[in-house]
Amino acid sequence: MARKIKIGLEKRGLQKQPLGVDIVEPPILFALQKEGITVVDGQQLMSDARVIKTQDEIALLNTSAMMVDAAYDELYRAMKPGMSENQAVGLVSKVLYDLGSEYVEAVNAISGERCNPHPHVFSDRILRPGDPVYYDILHSYMGYRTCYYRCFTIGYASHAMIDAYKRCREYLDAAISLVRPGRTTGEIASVWPKAQEFGFPNEEAAFALQYGHGIGLAIWEKPVISRLVSLEHSYEIKPGMVFALETFWPSTDGWSAARIEEEIVVTETGHEVITRFPAEELMVAGAHYFTVNGPLAAARENEQAPSRHVVEMVEASAKTERVGATD
Repeated sequence: MARKIKIGLEKRGLQKQPLGVDIVEPPILFALQKEGITVVDGQQLMSDARVIKTQDEIALLNTSAMMVDAAYDELYRAMKPGMSENQAVGLVSKVLYDLGSEYVEAVNAISGERCNPHPHVFSDRILRPGDPVYYDILHSYMGYRTCYYRCFTIGYASHAMIDAYKRCREYLDAAISLVRPGRTTGEIASVWPKAQEFGFPNEEAAFALQYGHGIGLAIWEKPVISRLVSLEHSYEIKPGMVFALETFWPSTDGWSAARIEEEIVVTETGHEVITRFPAEELMVAGAHYFTVNGPLAAARENEQAPSRHVVEMVEASAKTERVGATD
């Protein structure tokens, strides 16, 4: 391979010029150097060239996101107690491939007690009533990628989870509101919480939880938006950029958490969100439960507080049996 490249350079009179390489395997790199070719970093040049998307590229990114919209619609209708994380991954993958995806890189499916701290892999865990569950769908259509989180609960949601989702959404909306030409990545990152505010010792430990990144031919492109780097190394936002913004917030219960992400195109006058599956409020998937008194509330705890009548029963029993009744 290295000899063929050398011959190609010689035919063009370029054998003494540096060769920029974007991605290379070490054996190829060493072989090129052995042939006397000076190899230089071509990745930064290509990365810079991909920052601003053309109209066609934006159309492809829209199409790629549309396919994930459809996958989330199918997933929302299918989720219920008894479904496993890996079954959800299979369903999403089928929808995407049926619609023309060429590559499903990952479907991160995270549920229940696995939500906090945040892993990035799915398991065979079974969904249960009241579970939080969030997904990140990463795939490619004609080379153009997605990074697209959505968060749900199964059957009903705890008040702690509702509060976490609201906080997560507010941080995301604050960041989106700043997206327009002339703003900077530092301004966006500054509205996000410091790592210590949500349980991490420093920004490196919390990296990629409150996060933004360019998206195109790769999942992570320029610009990067994070408190770790953007406050000191700010980057101007320009029309034609396409990036994803993602936020995370842990619940006060210590194990559930919310995760949401939107993909955004920077326009001449502002921005356009191209991820369209609903996420402005926490969505409840699965069957709606009914009791003799009507629909069961979608906001409820796994363990309900005892009714007044139950409290009176306990107090009466304590007096009759002469044992102490505790709170």
